[in-house]
Amino acid sequence: MPTTRSPRVTWPARLSLRPLRAPLLAAAALAATAGTAAAQPVEVRLATLAPDGSSWMKILSRGGAEVETKTAGRVKVKYYAGGVQGDERDVVRKMNLGQLDGGAVTSVGLSMIDESIRVLELPRMFASVEELDYVADKMWPYFQDKFKKKGYRLNDRGDVGWIYFMSKNEITSVDVLRQQKAWLWGDDGLVRAMYKRLNVSGVPLGVPEVEPALTTGRINAAYSSPLAAVALQWNTKIKYITAMPMSFAIGATVLKEDVFAKVSAEDQALIRKITTGMSKTLRKQIRKDNASALKQMERKGVKVSQTPPEMVAAFDKAAQEVWAELTGKMFSKAELEMVLKHRQEFRDKKAGK
Repeated sequence: MPTTRSPRVTWPARLSLRPLRAPLLAAAALAATAGTAAAQPVEVRLATLAPDGSSWMKILSRGGAEVETKTAGRVKVKYYAGGVQGDERDVVRKMNLGQLDGGAVTSVGLSMIDESIRVLELPRMFASVEELDYVADKMWPYFQDKFKKKGYRLNDRGDVGWIYFMSKNEITSVDVLRQQKAWLWGDDGLVRAMYKRLNVSGVPLGVPEVEPALTTGRINAAYSSPLAAVALQWNTKIKYITAMPMSFAIGATVLKEDVFAKVSAEDQALIRKITTGMSKTLRKQIRKDNASALKQMERKGVKVSQTPPEMVAAFDKAAQEVWAELTGKMFSKAELEMVLKHRQEFRDKKAGK
C-alpha cells in the first residue's frame, strides 16, 4: 500500500517556526486556564440569625437548592444559620471584609448598610399588613438603588412580622413596662429612641444572648414576632404577650455586588427570578406561621394581655415624637414624607372602595 508522507520541511522553514512556538504555547495555556476558571462554580456564602429548621431557613434552603439546580451547579449557595457567624453587626462586618458574601438579615442588619431603610419600620406607623405592603412595594426600588450605590444588592423584601412585647410579668401600662428589665437589641437605634421617649431603661444585648438572659433573669421582657420567639425558644421563658404590636419588622437578603458580578448574565437572570418567587413565598408563609406560632404560645399557657387604651395612646404619642426626632438623622424628611404620602394613598383607596 502506498505510504502517505508529510511534506518535507526545509531547514529555513523549520527555523521560521521557532519564534511562533512560544506565543502559541502561551496562548494555548491561557485558553486552558480560562476554560478551567469558567468551569469553576461561584460559591455564595450567606449568614443569618434564623435557626435551622425554622420557616425562614426551610424556604431559604429550598431557594438555594433551586439556584444550584437551575444554574447546573455554576452557582452554589451556602448558608450559615442560627447565628453561628455572630449577630447581624458581625455578619455585615464580615461582608465588608470579604469573609461572607451576603446575609439574610432583619432591618437592623440592613440599617448597618443604609440606616434610612428603617423609615419602613417606624413604630405605630401601619394599621395593617396590607398598608405596609403598599408602602414598602412603592419604596423598595428606591432603597435597592441606594444599596447598589453602596456596593450591595438588596433582594426582594422578606418578613419578620408584627412585633409585640413578651414578658414574665403582665404589662398593663407604660408604668409597668418601666419596671421591667426589658431587652434592647444593642444595635437597634429605632427601639432605643422609642424606649427613651417612654422612659424605659433597656438592657442592651445581641439576639443570641436573649434566651440565656431570660433563663437567668438578667431580663424578664423582650420584643419579637411570635414566630421568631418560638424559633429562638424565647416563648418557653415568658408568660405574657401584649395584644398591641409596636411595629412590623421586615428583612431581606443582601449580597455584595462584586460577588454577584462574578455570575454570568444568564445566571443572574435565573437568580433574580428565583429570589423574587422565594420572597413572595416567604412573606406568605411567615404570615401564616406567625398566626400559628401565636396559637401555639397560647396553647402552652402564654396569655395575650389586652392593651389598655391609655397605653396605646402613650405609644402613639411617643412614636410620632420619634418620627420627628429621627428625621434628618436616621432618614431624611423626604423619605418620611414618601412613607406618609403612600400610606395616605392606600387609605384613600381603601376608603373609596
